[in-house]
Amino acid sequence: MKIAYRRAVRIAIMCLAALWTQPSQAADHLVCVLVPHFKDEYWLSVADGIEKRAARTGLHARFFEAGGYGALANQIGQIAQCSALHPRAMLIGTVSSDDPALLAAVAEAARHHPVIGLVNELHSDVLAARIGVDWQDMGAALGAHLRRLYPAGSAPQSAILLSGPPEAGWVAPLETGLRQGLQGSSIHIRAVYAADTGTGEQLRLLERALAETAEPDLIIGPAPAIEAAMAVFSGSSDRPALVATYISHSVARGLVGGKALAAPFDDPIRQGELALEAALSPTDPKDANRLIGPAITVIQSGADPALIRLSPADYFPALD
Repeated sequence: MKIAYRRAVRIAIMCLAALWTQPSQAADHLVCVLVPHFKDEYWLSVADGIEKRAARTGLHARFFEAGGYGALANQIGQIAQCSALHPRAMLIGTVSSDDPALLAAVAEAARHHPVIGLVNELHSDVLAARIGVDWQDMGAALGAHLRRLYPAGSAPQSAILLSGPPEAGWVAPLETGLRQGLQGSSIHIRAVYAADTGTGEQLRLLERALAETAEPDLIIGPAPAIEAAMAVFSGSSDRPALVATYISHSVARGLVGGKALAAPFDDPIRQGELALEAALSPTDPKDANRLIGPAITVIQSGADPALIRLSPADYFPALD
């Protein structure tokens, strides 16, 4: 009897030790999602696509918000925190495209579970998949649309370009594509300003740009900048044309209501769904560097709201 009891105790201790040292079975149903921040409504739609697709497939998504594009150390810490959970996969929208410490953290995480690039460009060769659109194509599509509205030979148009921080992977490609698309137009970009993409930061950037560049004909900028511009010029009959470089809830309302001129739409909900699907189905290694994402369309002023699929107005994911 005592021998049997001792044997049972040893087996129980071994089982407990295994639980402490091995990933739990539930971890196979866990996906970590790391994003720069939710100060920009765009990321809410990405998260909504991930969360709803996860619910339909029996997976659980845990969200980590770095706090902004300057929060590099925080995101590196979150990578380690996520890896310690032994998730099925990590989906990451990085705060930098090429910081060495961040790349090293991603490489270490990829040794233990698939890491899937999400929306933002990341210069890493260890990713299992890349979900998003080419931001140079986003800029080019917008520039080509503006070129059709303001062709060469028409009245000259001055513009200021507000943008995100240079370390963000989408900023430089978008500006390159925009300038390519504007070739052959009457639009001249007089100045470029950059800051994190929170509404407060972009409002301060807008105020600085307007103080330094008098009476631009167009203001081109990320969704939070155009949201701020719509508020600044509310009720003004003599205001510049407002052009967003991507769509958020506020920009969508501005487009539908005729307060914004145009914006390219890359269906962030669908990008979230695609990222979760990539976590479910391993990508062929030879396709790992191929960008997987929806088509880009340009939404014009007065658009049908049904054309712009975004997360519910009251949606916000639970955060770690």
